[in-house]
Amino acid sequence: MNIFKSLPFKLLVGVILGIVIGLVIPDGAILQVIVTVKYILNQLIGFCVPLIIIGFIAPSIVKLGSNASRMLGIALILAYVSSVGAALFSMTAGYGIIPHLNIVSSVDGLKDVPAAVFQLDIPAIMSVMSALVFSVLVGLAATWTNARTIAKILQEFQDIVLKIVTSVIIPILPVFIACTFCTLSYEGTITKQLPIFLIIVVIVMVGHYIWLALLYGLGGAYSGTNPMEVLKHYGPAYITAVGTMSSAATLAVALRCARKAKTLRSDMVDFGVPLFANIHLCGSVLTEVFFVMTISKILYGSIPSVGTMVLFCALLGIFAVGAPGVPGGTVMASLGLITGVLGFDDTGTALMLTIFALQDSFGTACNVTGDGALTLMLTGYAKKHNIEEKKIDFAL
Repeated sequence: MNIFKSLPFKLLVGVILGIVIGLVIPDGAILQVIVTVKYILNQLIGFCVPLIIIGFIAPSIVKLGSNASRMLGIALILAYVSSVGAALFSMTAGYGIIPHLNIVSSVDGLKDVPAAVFQLDIPAIMSVMSALVFSVLVGLAATWTNARTIAKILQEFQDIVLKIVTSVIIPILPVFIACTFCTLSYEGTITKQLPIFLIIVVIVMVGHYIWLALLYGLGGAYSGTNPMEVLKHYGPAYITAVGTMSSAATLAVALRCARKAKTLRSDMVDFGVPLFANIHLCGSVLTEVFFVMTISKILYGSIPSVGTMVLFCALLGIFAVGAPGVPGGTVMASLGLITGVLGFDDTGTALMLTIFALQDSFGTACNVTGDGALTLMLTGYAKKHNIEEKKIDFAL
């Protein structure tokens, strides 16, 4: 992978350019143009959020339902519980750690950012919650009625939305980030806030390793086998995921690693590893929860309430199941939750996208490595319930 073409590198360049320009730019027409571009790009991203929700949640439900089996149901439960568990673990750590960090919520002597030259409003086709409910109901109903035509349409719509994400949203993100950091730098806050992000990245990475240890411990205890027999083979998959930032791109390596583990049943590997690569995003979820709490403290002066965060974690687990398989897919799919449930504005959204993308490779590596633990649980379930070894057909 060419690191200079990667999204984190482009975002890092955007951050640096934005900060530098914001420090040297005078108050005037150029700054107003930057503010205007930022506003328009934010409107475009917001418009795409409901499309992303429908495009990925509904088809994922149809695929899972149309191949409904006991093992598929167990796999889905494991993935969701792991993601929500990671989110709640991160939330608990956030309430314990973030108040003790040296976070400055307000800075004196800030400059006023000028208004946009003009505002091009692009309203979304529906609200975030409406899109989520619509996706769930359509996905379930299509499964119940075996609506194959609708299933194909949803799959094609997912391909369309993925193309929008990869060809429109992802390319404009560096520009949006640069404009945002330019305004933050012009205001004079960014030099005081950026160091805290480096600290939370380290904290989140420690959280990844703790969660992986818990998953493998539970997997080993349930299956009655040594989890290290699986974990010791996952080094190449972890390193590959750090480089690719994509569970799908790492799938071939992950399968090869999992097949070396003597404690994993071959049919469970062939079934579980590809499935979990698409629906199990514990590392990304853990990261996002801690980051939104930190950003909320930085920008808005307080951490969201416990009730709000619990709701966010529960819904985030659903979004993670259908998140697009692109760098930053989890946070892209959950932008509606970040703005709707947590009330983030465009500045908060930009900061979230930036800091998430800069460490996305490690979150993906946690996701991929955690798949081995869940596959170990599937193997244990199959043995305990005398499920015969067989191939699973995923065709619609």
